[in-house]
Amino acid sequence: MVLEKVTRYDRDRASTLGSRAVVLGGSVAGLCAARVLADAFEEVVVIERDRIPETPSPRDGAPQTRHPHAMLEAGRATIEDLFPGFGERLLEAGGLLLDASREMRYYDGGDFLADPPERLPMYCASRALFEHAIREGIERLPSVTQRGDRVFTSYETDDDGSVAGVEFRDDRGGVTTLPADLVVDATGRASRTSSWLEANGYEPPPTESVEVDVTYSTIRVERPGSARHTLVVPPDPPRTRGAAAIPIEGGRWEVILQGVHGDDAPTDPEALVAFAESFPVPEVAELVRDREWTEEGVHHYPFPSSVRRRYDRLDRFPDGLVVTGDAIASFNPIYGQGMSVAALDALALHHALATGGLDDLAPRFFDRTAGIVEAVWRVAVGADFAFEATAGPKPTGTDAFNRYVDRLVSTAHDDGRVTDAYYRVFRLEREPTSLLRPGVLWRVLAP
Repeated sequence: MVLEKVTRYDRDRASTLGSRAVVLGGSVAGLCAARVLADAFEEVVVIERDRIPETPSPRDGAPQTRHPHAMLEAGRATIEDLFPGFGERLLEAGGLLLDASREMRYYDGGDFLADPPERLPMYCASRALFEHAIREGIERLPSVTQRGDRVFTSYETDDDGSVAGVEFRDDRGGVTTLPADLVVDATGRASRTSSWLEANGYEPPPTESVEVDVTYSTIRVERPGSARHTLVVPPDPPRTRGAAAIPIEGGRWEVILQGVHGDDAPTDPEALVAFAESFPVPEVAELVRDREWTEEGVHHYPFPSSVRRRYDRLDRFPDGLVVTGDAIASFNPIYGQGMSVAALDALALHHALATGGLDDLAPRFFDRTAGIVEAVWRVAVGADFAFEATAGPKPTGTDAFNRYVDRLVSTAHDDGRVTDAYYRVFRLEREPTSLLRPGVLWRVLAP
């Protein structure tokens, strides 16, 4: 399920359902969940293992925040709905609003894609600034409290097995139990809910894992004020290397180099320059080699596999608990989908609460998120299977669809309308099947 298929956020649909909700995790998924819970609970408490930063700062507990993040259209539109003024706060702090149809240079299939005919708005900023602008929106909600330096230790349960609260440890080692009518697990890939279920007499969710063995190396370089464009060069078989440069606040570019299936992105500066010089697009090397680095060292991050936990397939799940964001599914970060899926998950929670309250909330919510994840999973995992070394369950029809997409990309080198259709799928505006609509199909398959 993508942006064109979902019903947008409407706070008037919500009604008070309980006294307290607790969110585990203060990242984008947790903050967006806290926003929709504020409409339905008298108090919302966000428990975060890191200190809550007062300024846009990376969090040590989330090393991926030091790498570039994309705000796709599904995320931009949904977060704007959830947090009025989000865009203004982002721009005031130095973020950029680009027209991706003109200011994104996308190299794929051996050439750059033609410019689409219509404007495609896209926010660009560091992940830390994205989170900060969302957090400022949370701070305007008097019913929401954020507690940093708190480590979740366990769920509290009632006699019937329902989750009734959480136990956590503060930075001094003190243990606190906090009752709640609803707990939302937004702790990311490291979520312990699956193992907790198994230890407490429930079946853990079936898990799908697709191994891509991606490594990232990121640097930040100076950016002239007149330079606003984004550069994207995804891995393209047989080339196992990818790169991107995203303009962010402070007159900088975040430049990320990627390697898949054992072609590891270097951490040594000299080796990183040599890696950048291997690309068919000279600008990649120019950014790494010729621009002044604004920080010493290289930030490195490994991502072994995309993982999907199928909570939607469980027959039993405890009342009083749901799981969201990367704790349900985490995708190859090359495609920049994480923040947008987190926002769509929060929208699903909003509608699940509005339509049925707390009764059987978990299965109804997981059914909704399954539709979101399925659309994104097919895009991300399907593209990963363009490499023969990718291992894991392959979605039905992937090979045939990838052959069609190869021809579509080749067509998009000269046809901006095909580029537009392609971008809108990756921006999570439209379903992947939209690429098979007659107007696109005719352009791609025409002699």
